Amino acid sequence: MVAFGKKLKERQILEWQGYYINYKLMKKKVKQYAQQIEVGTQDRRHVLKDFSRMLDNQIEKIVLFLLEQQGLLASRLAKLDEQHNALQQQPEISQICELRQAYRAVGQDLLKLLFFVEVNAIGLRKILKKFDKRFGYRFTNDYVKTRANHPYSQLQQVFKHVGIGAVVGAISRNLHELQDRQGSYLSIYDQSALPLEDPVIDSIKAAVDRLTHSTNFLNFLAQHALIMQEEFPTPVEEQVDDQNYHFLSLLLNLVNTFLYMVNTYIVVPTADDYSLSLGAAATVCGIVIGAMAVAQVFSSVYFSAWSNKTYFRPLVFSSVVLFVGNILYALAYDFNSIAVLLIGRLFCGLGSARAVNRRYISDCVPQKIRMQASAGFVSASALGMACGPALAGLLQTNFKIYKLTFNQETLPGWVMAVAWLLYLIWLWISFKEPSREIEENHIPQESNAVVVENDALENGLKQPLLASSSEDKQQDEGGEQECDESKEASKDPCQPATSIRSAYRLLTPSVKVQLLIYFMLKYVMEILLSESSVVTTYYFKWSTGTVAIFLASLGLTVLPVNIVVGNYISNMFEDRQILLASEIMVFIGILLSFHIIVPYSVPQYVCSGLILFVSAEVLEGINLALLSRVMSPRLSRGTYNGGLLSTEAGTIARVIADGTITLAGYLSESRLLNITLLPSLFICISSIVATCFTYNSLY
Repeated sequence: MVAFGKKLKERQILEWQGYYINYKLMKKKVKQYAQQIEVGTQDRRHVLKDFSRMLDNQIEKIVLFLLEQQGLLASRLAKLDEQHNALQQQPEISQICELRQAYRAVGQDLLKLLFFVEVNAIGLRKILKKFDKRFGYRFTNDYVKTRANHPYSQLQQVFKHVGIGAVVGAISRNLHELQDRQGSYLSIYDQSALPLEDPVIDSIKAAVDRLTHSTNFLNFLAQHALIMQEEFPTPVEEQVDDQNYHFLSLLLNLVNTFLYMVNTYIVVPTADDYSLSLGAAATVCGIVIGAMAVAQVFSSVYFSAWSNKTYFRPLVFSSVVLFVGNILYALAYDFNSIAVLLIGRLFCGLGSARAVNRRYISDCVPQKIRMQASAGFVSASALGMACGPALAGLLQTNFKIYKLTFNQETLPGWVMAVAWLLYLIWLWISFKEPSREIEENHIPQESNAVVVENDALENGLKQPLLASSSEDKQQDEGGEQECDESKEASKDPCQPATSIRSAYRLLTPSVKVQLLIYFMLKYVMEILLSESSVVTTYYFKWSTGTVAIFLASLGLTVLPVNIVVGNYISNMFEDRQILLASEIMVFIGILLSFHIIVPYSVPQYVCSGLILFVSAEVLEGINLALLSRVMSPRLSRGTYNGGLLSTEAGTIARVIADGTITLAGYLSESRLLNITLLPSLFICISSIVATCFTYNSLY
């Protein structure tokens, strides 16, 4: 906890220092309680009563100061309102400008107050979590429940920031009225959608959004991207400069993500036919599909390192390599060479710039829209996953131009080559390289892949302290402890990991379990998708178009499932409950997929595949949400970051899955389904056991 205590002290506003939660004192008291219980000088009941009283006193101190500051702001606003009314009778431009600046000054002070509330809320959550962890008692549950609906509850003042909304409304309304509207007398109440372009209001809205932050669809999607904000709110002066943000450059990164996912899955429906056309077995499709993932294992590292210096050059290199790779993939048919086909797929994997796409969002997108950009990253990936097979289903034609063959096997290569060429031209014309100097001045924003989610201030009162209490125990293990250990190595207690080995050493048992879960879900999804064309052709005689429709339908479930989970399920249950339930559903989906009952039917395959895929999608979102909270801060920056580790775990899982399909195919196509499902079943059971064991020991 040393790292958090130090951060808390550094982030405190100096003149308000005496009104913050006394985190250091409370931490010492928790330690004293533990010693007293151990020697038998105090019983648990007395400790709970004494700690509750101390918490009540700390919260009362915070709330009384909060109310005092709100009163001062309200008094200033009342005086400004009198001046505003006087100006309406005799308006003068100079006085209007002065009045607007005065309202902005109140807004800046309100930002300080919002920051004060948030820092204290984080401190309260953490000390409650520390108490639960030390004594193995769900004290947080009882403490919050007894104060949640009490008419005199002061805890609600902290987490529901009562009264701040009125101050925000007064500032917004008056700034709106003072803004030049070219003769318009509409107020914000007459036209609520009317934009108020004022940086102070934007900053206040961002701060209020953090305070009222709850798990929703946008946030749930963003967690898939492993792109996060700092645990503490960032003051206005520390935010990424808007001048470093270029919308077209962000859009180009998202298009790169979309095209790469299309490129990955466009070959899945026809890979078995292509292998047969070149004289190989149909199950060689596993190697054909997996070759891209093999290369991605290595490309993720050098792209992650390259993005430390530039974004434009890696994206150009990615486009060129993918253009060449798709050309080789298409030409393999006329060369009648399986080697050329595999080399083409390897080239495509070497062009995987997803590490650059994530890094760009993390470093160059302003914090106030980073969540939307992260959600856009995930949505682009999901859309590409659905469009790839769907596009392959449309490319059902056969013709020649000179000696080049254009059919359902080669057209995916030709189409993607043209797409990457057009993208390269657009990239060259429109991309704007961000200033590295600006980024260096905002090192805290360089959260490359790991999300340290500030979930302390979610809507309502019970959820932030109850739902996140178990998750924060992981955060302790994965965050603050590692910062302390790293002090021996550097003056910077949270310096980035410098190698894969050092990054691996930073992984706590809970993080390793979550990476195992990520490995498992990527493995079972790859087995389902990559062998679909072979399995459905063998059992059901499906055409390429039918396989494409099936795969596209699976891909289209991604966003609706995330909407349901993000908006509803995650608000009803704790993340760890959803995690375990999703693992069990994946296990059920695997069991239902086995060919035990003869004959193997289409409803059995489709239903089991749908259960498996949807459960894995839910599991991925929840797993990455938890992973983002337990990962060490040292893995939030640099080349060897948490995003790279999770990407490598998922990519290696895909490689092994595709290799399993090819090896199993040499035994017999009739046994392919069951043989490939057995490792999936074993890994799934292992992840469930590891989850239960780790959660029982750490949560």
